[in-house]
Amino acid sequence: MSQHFLLSSKARTLSLKAIYQGGEDKAYEIFCKLRWAETDGEAVCPRCGSCETYSITTRRKFKCAGCYHQFSVTSGTIFASRKMSFTDLLAAICIFTNAVKGISALQLSRDLDCQHKTAFVLSHKIREAMAAETEGMKLTGECEIDGAYFGGSIRPANRAEDRIDRRLGKHQTGKRRVVIALRQRKGRTLTFVVRNEADGVFYANQFADMNARIHADEAPHWDVLHERFETLRINHSEAYSMDGCCTNQAESLFSRLRRMVDGQHHQVSPQYLHQYACEAAWKEDHRRLDNGALARRVIGLAMAHEPSAAWKGYWQRSK
Repeated sequence: MSQHFLLSSKARTLSLKAIYQGGEDKAYEIFCKLRWAETDGEAVCPRCGSCETYSITTRRKFKCAGCYHQFSVTSGTIFASRKMSFTDLLAAICIFTNAVKGISALQLSRDLDCQHKTAFVLSHKIREAMAAETEGMKLTGECEIDGAYFGGSIRPANRAEDRIDRRLGKHQTGKRRVVIALRQRKGRTLTFVVRNEADGVFYANQFADMNARIHADEAPHWDVLHERFETLRINHSEAYSMDGCCTNQAESLFSRLRRMVDGQHHQVSPQYLHQYACEAAWKEDHRRLDNGALARRVIGLAMAHEPSAAWKGYWQRSK
C-alpha cells in the first residue's frame, strides 16, 4: 500500500482502520470465516465436501485428507487466481461498498495503489457478485415499474449553424439504452437493460408474482399489464403521487444511477450498463446498513460465486 493511502485512511471508516491494524492475517481470517460460516472458518473441501482438511501454512492453502485436493480460501470463487493481498482485497471491498454513489476504477486504483486495469476488473467482479443476490427472485406485494434512458448522447457542434437535431433517428449513435426498474416496496429491486421501454412488460411478467399490484405511469406500453396484474397508473403531468399510486421509489433508483454514471464514471458502455444498474439497485436496497455489514455481505456473495466467465482473464482476451 502507498504511504499516501495509509495517511488518508485516517479519514475513512472505522472498519478500514481495523483492517490495517489487524494486518494480513486478520483479513485472511475474515475471508475464511465468511466462506465457511457453517464451520466458523474451518476449511471444507470444495471437491468432496469433507471437513477433514489440514493447512499448508507456507502457502495459505489447504489439503483434503480424503481426496488429497489442494485448495485456497478463494478457490472456485469469483476471486480465484487473485494476486492481490487479502488486506488490499478487503480494503477494496470496503471502499467500494462505502461509495454510495459508486466509485470510478481510476479513483479505486489510486486508493489501492494498483493499476487501473486491476481496479477495473475487480470492480466488475464485485458488481457481478452483488447481482447474484437477486438472481431468479420474484417480487410480490406492491411493486413499481418504470424506465429511464442512459447513454448515447451526441456532443453538440461548436458553431450553432453546424448543430444537428439529435432527436432524429439518423443522428443516433445506437448506444442509447433503457434501464427498466422493477421495485418492490420495502423489498428488493430488479434492473434490466433493453433498447425499448416497452420491453419492460416481458420482465414484469417474468419476475413479478401474479398477485402483485403494479404501479406504473401513463405510458401506453404499460397498458398490457392490466391483462395480468392489478395495475395502478399515475399521470405525471397531473401529480407525482395520487391516491397511493406512484413510481417514486423507481425514480429514486434512477436518481442514484444517474449520479453514479454522470458524476463518477462519466461514460458507461452499453455492454456493461446492466452491471452498473445492478450495483445501484443493490446499494439502494441496502442503504440503511453500515459499512461493515455491507462489506461482510459482499464478501459472502463473492465467496459463494463461481469464477466469472466475463471477467476472468479479461485483459488477456482483450489483447
